[in-house]
Amino acid sequence: MSDLIIWHDGDCPLCRKEIALMRRLDRRGAIMFVDATSADSAACPIDRADLLERFHAMENGTLLSGAAAFAAMWRAIPLLRPLGLAARNQAVLAVLERCYRVFLRIRPRLQRLAGARRQCA
Repeated sequence: MSDLIIWHDGDCPLCRKEIALMRRLDRRGAIMFVDATSADSAACPIDRADLLERFHAMENGTLLSGAAAFAAMWRAIPLLRPLGLAARNQAVLAVLERCYRVFLRIRPRLQRLAGARRQCA
């Protein structure tokens, strides 16, 4: 059993790239990655639409979202652990959350660009 569950948007080209990288970095197998767009996400503790709105993780039975979920994922990967530990500082986490919210606003445009680039390749 994994120490951490990460739900991700398997229909998002950006998300797929990032999760592929995280899977490669997770050499210990500490993270269970679940595609929120698949039937496997049925055991998720929240509504699928809410799940797809933001990045979510379950760490030690606690549901996290946004920057806190990213920080939990980073803590589970030795190479990224220092970033995840730094995010335990509330000021650092607040800055990361603001950055994440900005990303959420531009994500649809980035997805379109990534999708168009993939079609051209």
